[in-house]
Amino acid sequence: MVQTPVKKLTFEEFLEQYPDGGIYELIDGEIIPVEPTRAHKNVARFLMFAFNDEIRRLGLEYIADKDIIIRTFTDAGQEQGRNPDVSVVSASQWNSNVLAYGALIEPIQLAVEVTSTNWDDDYVDKLDEYQRLGIPEYWIVDYLAIASRAYLGNPKLPTIFVYQLIEGQYQVQKFTGNDRILSTTFPELALSVKQVVAASQIQKL
Repeated sequence: MVQTPVKKLTFEEFLEQYPDGGIYELIDGEIIPVEPTRAHKNVARFLMFAFNDEIRRLGLEYIADKDIIIRTFTDAGQEQGRNPDVSVVSASQWNSNVLAYGALIEPIQLAVEVTSTNWDDDYVDKLDEYQRLGIPEYWIVDYLAIASRAYLGNPKLPTIFVYQLIEGQYQVQKFTGNDRILSTTFPELALSVKQVVAASQIQKL
């Protein structure tokens, strides 16, 4: 029996066929559901509120949201549709077309990915795609210390990696424990890794 290859969706087709309810990404031409745990959502929500507090406090021209889909490309030129756990975008960019749905093809200011069991997507695929798109700042929030020791070291500790785009390449800083997380988007942000981990509400981390 000859199987007919499934047609890979374009980013535009992905948006047209986006299912109602839930969170989805376009990966290798297929619509893939993303099912975060409550702890994962707690961390993402905590960061979104922290960013929004800074935006309001300082009157920054940003919008922080958890439901922004962005178009990225793989190194082979394949369109992907990513939905970061938290996105920060300039208000002028967002409001340039307020009647459009929540999808962007331009680089946002900051993308946050909270790691889960498919952690290598965040550390490898999304890192590459976000760098290629030109997102100035990218956070990987490994609150479960779930990645390999190659990234986290030994012993493995909950860690936040902050990547800054410098001359087209990401440069990374690594934060653990009571370290204050340093961000160029939010330079006055007073937030430690310990606080972010505690927001998960997992009592025995």
